[in-house]
This record gives sequence, C-alpha cells and structure tokens, in this order.
Amino acid sequence: MNYRPHERLVAPARPSRALWRLICGCIAFAVLFMLLSGVYTSLEAALLPGDLRARLREDLASGSSPVTALINLYFFLIMAFALAISLRMFHDRGFFSLLGPLPLAIAQFRAVIMGLVKFHVAIFVIMMVLPTPDDLTPSLNMNPSVWLLLLPLTLIGLLIQTSTEEMIFRGYLQSQLAARIANPAVWILLPSLLFAVLHYSPESQQDSAMLIVLWAGAFGVVAADLTARSGTLGPAIALHLVNNTIAIALTAPEGNFDGLALFSYPFSLSDSAFLQQWMPVEMLVLLCTWLVARLAVRC
Repeated sequence: MNYRPHERLVAPARPSRALWRLICGCIAFAVLFMLLSGVYTSLEAALLPGDLRARLREDLASGSSPVTALINLYFFLIMAFALAISLRMFHDRGFFSLLGPLPLAIAQFRAVIMGLVKFHVAIFVIMMVLPTPDDLTPSLNMNPSVWLLLLPLTLIGLLIQTSTEEMIFRGYLQSQLAARIANPAVWILLPSLLFAVLHYSPESQQDSAMLIVLWAGAFGVVAADLTARSGTLGPAIALHLVNNTIAIALTAPEGNFDGLALFSYPFSLSDSAFLQQWMPVEMLVLLCTWLVARLAVRC
C-alpha cells in the first residue's frame, strides 16, 4: 500500500499531535455542536406554533418532505462551524487545512466525480436491459419539474453534508491519529468504527440496523484508504457525494430520507429480509467504486 501521499494531510496535524489536544478538540466540537443545535431549537420554538413544530420534529427524523430533508442536509453547516472553532482552539489549524492542497484536492474531486458518473451510468444502462423484479422497481416519488427546481439546493446541501462528514472523520480524526500513531490499522479503523456506530439507528432501521452499520464501516475504510493513497480529501468527498446523491436525490428507500428523491423503492431500510439479500450487491458496488476512484486519480 502506497500511503506516502498521506503525509500532505498528516504534516499539518503533527505540531498539535498530542493526544490531549485531540481529546479536548473532540469534546469541544461535541459541546459546541450541542450548544448551536440548542440555539436552532430555541429559534424553532420561538418562531413556529406548537402543532407545526411537532409535525416538523416528526418529519425531521425521516426526512420525508423536501423541507425537512433540506434542513437535515444544511444542518451540517452547524457541525462544520463547531469543527472549525475546535480546530482553531486546540490545534491552531484552519478549517480548510483538512482538505490537503486545495488545487490538487479539487482536481482529484473532479476526476473521481467524472469516473463515478460514467460507472453509474453504465450500471443504469445494464439495469434497464435486465428484467427487474417488482419489489425492486422504483416508482415516481416527486413531480420532475419540482425535483429539477429543488435540485440545485439539494446538490449544495449534499456537498455540505458529505464534505463535513469527510472533514470530521477522514480530515480531522484520521490525520490527527496518523500524526500520533504510525500504524494504519489505528488511523483507518478507529474513525471508520466511529463513523459506523453513528449510523446506528434502531428506531428507523429496526432489525436492519446492524447491516447499515456494517456497510457504513466498510464505506469508512474505503474512504480512509482513498484519502491516504491520494493525499487529499477530494476523492473521498467525491465518492461520498455521488453515493449520497444516488441514495437521496435520485432513488431513495420508501419512508427513509425520500423527501428529495425523484424515485422511491417499494421497500424501507427496516426491511431486513430484503437488505440481507441486497447487501452483497451494495458491498460489490462499493468495491467497484473504490477501484474506479483509484483509477481516476491513479493511486
């Protein structure tokens, strides 16, 4: 494994690699995020009537309407702000230092986006040719004209959400751990494990929750490996963005963050029997997208 390019991200983390700084930075991030979330909740309570606020709270959990799905995506701005403050407080680092060299990150982001779009278009053509079982056939979820009108806001929100997650897990945690501990098993697996655990939602996913955690953990390892091989967050953000655009903006499981989706599948994430059959396919697609991203940036 050629992880030498990872030094581009590790070098800025090395001056503040002390473990106490990482622990304090994580605590400060969590506290700031909770405080800022509380400010949002207070504003929501002051501006909205009680019955409307109750419906909004219920819809926010599932992202079942365009408004609540967009709120969920743009809420990551609060998380990004909390991360930027904690970085400055405990690591004396700028927020964008997590990306790596910016021109290179942008170039790699564009290359991976183009590669993944071509890959998924090819998959779509194959799926159109092959017969599709009724329980896998998506149905129209939103008026196409409304979907197109919302698409710019959707894509910006998805870029905010995926970039913030990558900057937290691969940009911050991975680089700071790598500056402290040389063993890749530590700085790849620990952030990936945390990333997986935070996707655990038994309330909405029920018996499928552990399958979702397993997939999220595998995605975290793939994104961490791409980051170490490329030396920027560009490929990981591109992979995350394309994945979430397909799952949120194009075709979403019914009742699971489908408020912005053009189509919806006739099953939900709580359908464990279906997910057990579908998970090997998802893992294979994840493996293929990892290879496509590596080819795109030749890493």
